[in-house]
Amino acid sequence: MLDIAQELSRWAEEGREFAVATVAGVSGSAPRGLGAALAVDRDGTAIGSVSGGCVEGAVYDLCTQALADGRSVVERFGYSDEDAFAVGLTCGGIIDILVTPVTADAPVRTVFRSALTSAARNEPAALTQVIRGPAELLGKGLLVRPDGTYEGSHGDDQAVLDRTAAAQAHALLEAGRTGTVEISEDGSLCPGGLTLLVAVITPPPRMIVFGAIDFAAALVGVGKFLGHHVTVCDARPVFATRARFPDADDIAVDWPHRYLRSTPTDERTVLCVLTHDAKFDVPLLNEALRMPVAYIGAMGSRRTHADRERRLREVGLSERELARLRSPIGLDLGARTPEETALSIAAEIIATRHGGTGVPLTDAQTPIHREAGQLAVLRAVLGVA
Repeated sequence: MLDIAQELSRWAEEGREFAVATVAGVSGSAPRGLGAALAVDRDGTAIGSVSGGCVEGAVYDLCTQALADGRSVVERFGYSDEDAFAVGLTCGGIIDILVTPVTADAPVRTVFRSALTSAARNEPAALTQVIRGPAELLGKGLLVRPDGTYEGSHGDDQAVLDRTAAAQAHALLEAGRTGTVEISEDGSLCPGGLTLLVAVITPPPRMIVFGAIDFAAALVGVGKFLGHHVTVCDARPVFATRARFPDADDIAVDWPHRYLRSTPTDERTVLCVLTHDAKFDVPLLNEALRMPVAYIGAMGSRRTHADRERRLREVGLSERELARLRSPIGLDLGARTPEETALSIAAEIIATRHGGTGVPLTDAQTPIHREAGQLAVLRAVLGVA
């Protein structure tokens, strides 16, 4: 649901009634992950997607039915070899879909509206919903804040269950990870009674682009398209301007290494060094390669890269630290224009994040949609942290 929060928040503010279908379970190859959502309002307007098209029609019908009868349901979709023309995932995976009506009198409406507001404002929170358990509990849940407080309830006389669910959701919120947890109906941690989907709202990951050049302008657009909060940093005020980078969230006029040292970063942060000037690159990369960020790439020719590596060794970086540097930056797409180069950089960022190989899928033998366990194995094989 949180992937369509901006539009759903507008629906809620307008007082619309709608039903939300959320991916609550994934097995095997599936095009969308946990928490992906499709919503349908009373007028039949639909937004979002749960399967990339495979089962959208059937899920749309489930949403309209939920609006009509006011009941939450869970439906499983998979692929049947016996009936390949039945509604299902042609990619061979299995997904569970939770459909929740958000009508004017629905108990979940207040919680949903608060969750949508948090998501629209990029405020951290976790939304829980029961996806397996007694029919009267399906779809019910809580909105949990970073300080451990929560709103909503699973019903009367469910205080213990509410506290346990909030504690479990808070743990996933601190980890920044959407997932499922199992608890008992009485609120104990014994698995088997209830399964909760915990959709975690986190601020968008940062992309910091160093070097206010034409390639940076193209990369800002691609970064925004991928959902990053994008900052452009350059020490030269004549180049680091809002007129040159209207789509950037922030523009910093500062020496790159000094800015990086003072600005918040985390394990999701992407750093793109486009300055290809040793006086900027070396101090910056000396800081960056010691930090636990997701991706560090630097622009330049192979000759520039070799000289840069030599200088970085001289300032004390280890071979293990240097191995984290993606340079020359980007995948080999034959890119020539700034826009094509930005696409090649984005492709490498995505491949690094998800354990992709970067080879054409036509020639690959790996699964197209990988589960967490498969990603861990692939990263170990490729030697990717």
